Amino acid sequence: MIKAVIVMNTQGKPRLAKFYEYLPVEKQQELVRSVFSVLCNRAENVSNFIEAESIFGPDSRLVYKHFATLYFVFVFDSSENELAVLDLIQVFVETLDKCFKNVCELDIVFNYSKIHTILDEIIFGGQVLETSSAEVLKAVEEISKLEAASNAITLIPKSASGWRTEPI
Repeated sequence: MIKAVIVMNTQGKPRLAKFYEYLPVEKQQELVRSVFSVLCNRAENVSNFIEAESIFGPDSRLVYKHFATLYFVFVFDSSENELAVLDLIQVFVETLDKCFKNVCELDIVFNYSKIHTILDEIIFGGQVLETSSAEVLKAVEEISKLEAASNAITLIPKSASGWRTEPI
C-alpha cells in the first residue's frame, strides 16, 4: 500500500503532500521535514530507495526521484515492489509533463486541483489504480469536460434572469 506521496522543492517546501493514512497535520509536517532532511543529505550517486522505518514506522520504504527543482517521493509498505513504485513516479511525472508541457514547480502550485485529480487517477486510497499515462490523461480530460459542462449550467433560466429590466 502507498502510504504517502510528497512533492517538495529543493528547499524542502512541500508542493504536494497526500497521506493515505490519517495523521494529524503537525505529524504530517514533521514527516515532510524528516524526509527532506534525509534527501538533502544524500549524495547524487546513491540509490533512490531508502528504508523509512525510522521516519514512517515499521515496514516502510521510500522511493524518490529528483527532477530539476523537485523531489517526487512515494512512501509505501512491503506489499509494493520498489521498482514498480519507481516506475509509478515516472508515470506520474510523464503525465504531469503531458498535461502542463514540461511541468515545473509553478504548475504544481497554481494547478493544485488538477494535480490531485491526476494523482487520484493513479493512486486512490493507497492502492495503485492505473499505470498507463495515456489512460490517466484520458480520464483527466473526461473529468475536465464534465467540470466545464457543469460550470456552464446556470440555475436561473434565461427568461427569468431579465425580469427586472424594465423600469418600475
